[in-house]
Amino acid sequence: MMAEKGLLVLFGSQTGTAQDTAERVGREAQRRHLRCRVQALDSCDLANLIHEPLVVFVCATTGQGDPPDNMKMFWRFLFRKSLPGSALCQLDYAVLGLGDSSYPKFNFIAKKLHKRLLQLGANPLLPVALGDDQHDLGPDAVIDPWLVALWEKILALYPLPPGLGIISPDVRLPPKYTLHYLPEDSPEPEGALLQPAPPRGAPCELQPFPAHVVSNQRLTAPAHFQDVRLIEFDIAGSGITFSAGDVVMIQPQNCPEDVQQFCQLLRLEPHRRFVLQPTEPGTPLPPLLPQPCSVQYLVTHYLDISCVPRRSFFELLASFSTNELEREKLQEFSSAQGQEELYSYCNRPRRTTLETHPERMQILVAVVRYKTRLSKPRRGLCSTWLASLNPEQGDVRVPLWVKKGGMKFPADPGTPVIMIGPGTGVAPFRAAIQERVALGRRGNCLFFGCRHQSKDFYCQAEWEELVTKGFLTLFTAFSRDQEEKVYVQHRIRENGKLLWELLSTENAHIYLAGNAKQMPAAVAEALQSVLQQEGGLSPLEAEEHFTALERSRRFQSETWS
Repeated sequence: MMAEKGLLVLFGSQTGTAQDTAERVGREAQRRHLRCRVQALDSCDLANLIHEPLVVFVCATTGQGDPPDNMKMFWRFLFRKSLPGSALCQLDYAVLGLGDSSYPKFNFIAKKLHKRLLQLGANPLLPVALGDDQHDLGPDAVIDPWLVALWEKILALYPLPPGLGIISPDVRLPPKYTLHYLPEDSPEPEGALLQPAPPRGAPCELQPFPAHVVSNQRLTAPAHFQDVRLIEFDIAGSGITFSAGDVVMIQPQNCPEDVQQFCQLLRLEPHRRFVLQPTEPGTPLPPLLPQPCSVQYLVTHYLDISCVPRRSFFELLASFSTNELEREKLQEFSSAQGQEELYSYCNRPRRTTLETHPERMQILVAVVRYKTRLSKPRRGLCSTWLASLNPEQGDVRVPLWVKKGGMKFPADPGTPVIMIGPGTGVAPFRAAIQERVALGRRGNCLFFGCRHQSKDFYCQAEWEELVTKGFLTLFTAFSRDQEEKVYVQHRIRENGKLLWELLSTENAHIYLAGNAKQMPAAVAEALQSVLQQEGGLSPLEAEEHFTALERSRRFQSETWS
């Protein structure tokens, strides 16, 4: 049971944004003299939740309305039918959601969590907050005013003692850990991440499998601006099981040049060893970090030094800066008013996708590289590292594990599938088609789009062979090969008669994968147009029919930004 003035902050985070926000709430609690714990939802003792007086939930929504990996056990626990309606009647709570309004199930997890906590008798301090990545200022546009309102409510419940004020943002809070260097003549430890112990059970984030890189092949033409790789891993003996549409999770390494530059900038000795010690008893050490550890190992394997820095990074830097002008700029970046300038200063990275193979696993990776106002081109950490691996130079290994994907393909062998996968969105469909062809299933219809037939038509020979053998119906859209741009949605409209026949008489399932910007909405519009033109439905009926396809899982999508 918690002390009287205690706050618990629980997060469900997939990419780290919800965790970063939860830790911000924890810091703000410290400044208000509140004892605060910040934990992942699945690390929390769920049975003790009924004794917590005050909990702030910070939850992201992943995929198509799914909970993040580190709150799945909590999610199952919370929706047990055996939980009484008064289970959480002592709990005051607030829910902050982080999502992306370009996805159909925007902030679904936060909304559903808020509703379920109400059902269990808990008392909301505030309406659920819905942060949106699509806002010009990102989720902070919602988070900042919501936190102001939250602290008003909390300080009304737990007033500050007389004579104590809120600790100023200019005062640096104590660190979580202290770092102690070992004597300089201590030998450097063996690297542990790339040669872990044999996995116990299925590989996971805390115990990835060191997969051997079998091949690393560029699929785009040498002169094409985009470098796309087909990389194959040997996962024999890993215990990994997967199906088409699952996602390979990879722990990359920072490139040696960046590691060297980082150490030089901070005047760190790469081979110096250290141990970490928590400043408060009970604080766990960072997972997977060896004790003792060298600076080089820490920076190479553990720190994401090439990511776009978050607002909290600038907040911390400001407290260390000795230059007045620099400190003012850093404070501006970490303030609510400075978010517009911060977002124009920092660029967001992109995500990539995968495909699969038996005993071997293949991924399709677009190497992220783009120019900004800065002179040095921006590079994606994981994709650049993977592209640099050369399996011909010995035993090259990559730490990985597999996360279940959102798409499920029909079990009935007679059900046709319509797959819409422009760009690297084609990757899960390549895996699904290979699997279906191996089982002799012929009802495979693929819509693929890229810029040029001669430059980025991924796996062209493979598709053409399947078309010749009668296993695949292929529609292509090469957007830049003619004056007017042609995209997959144009090909969908042109082939509406076939699609309507597959949907209306053969119970076909539709799958969509690819970039989450304009493409999904354009494809949905094209499919509804087919329902009107070929099915004779009114615009409203077409929209309702499309929604019914989604609800029955006959239309599934996996998109990424």
